[in-house]
Amino acid sequence: MLLTIWSKQRGGRPSKRSGKETIAFFGGKGGVGKTTCSAAYASALAKRGLKTLLVSTDPAHSVGDLLEVEAGAEAVQVTDHFWVREIDPAEASRRYMDEVKENLRGLAAPGLWQEVERQMDFAAASPGADEAALFDDMVSTILSAESEYDRIVFDTAPTGHTLRLLSLPELMGVWVEGMLARRAKTRELHRMWHNVAGVGEAEEPKDQVYELLERRKNRFAAARQRLLDPGVTSFYFVLNPERLSILESAKAMTLLEKYGVATGGIVVNRVLPEEADGAFLAKRRQQEARYLAEIDERFADRPRLHVPMEPEDIRGLDGLTKIAERMERGGFGSL
Repeated sequence: MLLTIWSKQRGGRPSKRSGKETIAFFGGKGGVGKTTCSAAYASALAKRGLKTLLVSTDPAHSVGDLLEVEAGAEAVQVTDHFWVREIDPAEASRRYMDEVKENLRGLAAPGLWQEVERQMDFAAASPGADEAALFDDMVSTILSAESEYDRIVFDTAPTGHTLRLLSLPELMGVWVEGMLARRAKTRELHRMWHNVAGVGEAEEPKDQVYELLERRKNRFAAARQRLLDPGVTSFYFVLNPERLSILESAKAMTLLEKYGVATGGIVVNRVLPEEADGAFLAKRRQQEARYLAEIDERFADRPRLHVPMEPEDIRGLDGLTKIAERMERGGFGSL
């Protein structure tokens, strides 16, 4: 029987996490079973009576199909304490650009508005626009859902996409800081001209652009603070005992550490069960044993959970029960 394998038992450092994070990300290479593992984790939290929101940021959504519910942009209740939501990147991008246009509409001169709108449409089609919009939606979800839910679990897109998302708080924070600095210089020039013209400081109009940028800066700072706090946010890697999955997870973990995001643990998914027999599977098991040993060596200082391959597709809450119970027995994450 495969049980949770903790780093302390394998000679690595014991986990220092308090096990009480409120935000959990599940990521990994495409096709390793992130959706199943994140849904099982969220289900286990909900069974404990914790009001839990499972959010999918993967453009190829499958959370709704897995849980057999009609998931969408608005949170849908699955059980008494379990909600699910799917963020549509295209829809998030549209809402994001509509909001930006609305903010700019009152600031641009009427004669220039058509050109401003045209430039905004170009920006919406530029590389990275969907990711920026998706990140903005994630920030809104985190900041608004914290007061409504006890736990938030993100089922993320494949690793590369997720890493870009998690790096955005820093990158966008720097960008907004630069914009604020330029805007401050502009305000100072306005103030100088007002003095020359004899306009009192009390009559100086509000700089709405500066105020908008300041609000966005504060939102990004709040999100970044939560993402980098190991007592609030953890990132769980899901991988299979296969070469490419291991290599990608190792590289991603290094990048996450660079950005200061804590790795809470590793789920080794689809391990061949002991009862699987036959010459073909016996050979596969020999190869798998080497990869499992490599996983133990590479990730010796991280909590690790083995989840066996099931003979049938996992569907609905009942199908997630075994994985959820396995996570609970091992005290995986904040369980």
